[in-house]
Amino acid sequence: MLKEAVDKMNTKIMPQSAIKKTSKENEVMNAEVADFKIEHLFGSKTRVRLMNLFLEHPERPLYVREVTRKIDAQLNSVRRELQNLIELGILKEIEGKIIDTERDEDEKELKKTDKKKYYVVNQACPFFEELRGIMKKSAVMMNRSLVKQLEKEGRVDLLILTGRFIDNDSVASDILVIGEIDPEKLQNAIGEFEKELAREINYTYMPREEYTYRAEVKDRFLMSLLETDKVVLVNKISANI
Repeated sequence: MLKEAVDKMNTKIMPQSAIKKTSKENEVMNAEVADFKIEHLFGSKTRVRLMNLFLEHPERPLYVREVTRKIDAQLNSVRRELQNLIELGILKEIEGKIIDTERDEDEKELKKTDKKKYYVVNQACPFFEELRGIMKKSAVMMNRSLVKQLEKEGRVDLLILTGRFIDNDSVASDILVIGEIDPEKLQNAIGEFEKELAREINYTYMPREEYTYRAEVKDRFLMSLLETDKVVLVNKISANI
């Protein structure tokens, strides 16, 4: 079942080389996958959020209530999907000591030597690298829903994806938004998108006037975002981006 899902996904996602294509090529590719929703492929939004969370942090064991908080899902749903992912060989269950600062209310009476179950990615899974690639590429395509939401809230002149969206942690920001949007509404939209991806997003917002000034003086921070590899989802400013 997992192999069929991976094969099906590979017929729809952008190839790895597409990440570094020009903005014009990116616009064409993005138009072809405008309504992409990865949960339609994997059958469960909770399952997708779990996979995003664990594959983003493959070395880190997480316990069930911590996972529930991070992906903002119901406990029973999380338990069920964790078991499904274990049966698929994507996750594995391990035991570890309870850390005092991470104790839940129902664990207050447990001794420090008591153990609890943790979950971690099974890196021996034959589809480990492919699944990580799928999650990263799907995150790029899912940003189109973010674009639609922001365009309802205000004006978007430029929106680019970089940083962790192109697997480059050295870039200071994952998303650059230029336009005229209420900062609180932008923050709320980003917050909802963070839940879908099960991870934090570093974003930068500038009104167009500020962007124009910074571009003219070759602001170092702005240039670091514009001159790195990126995916351009909206560009109403310059053909040279």
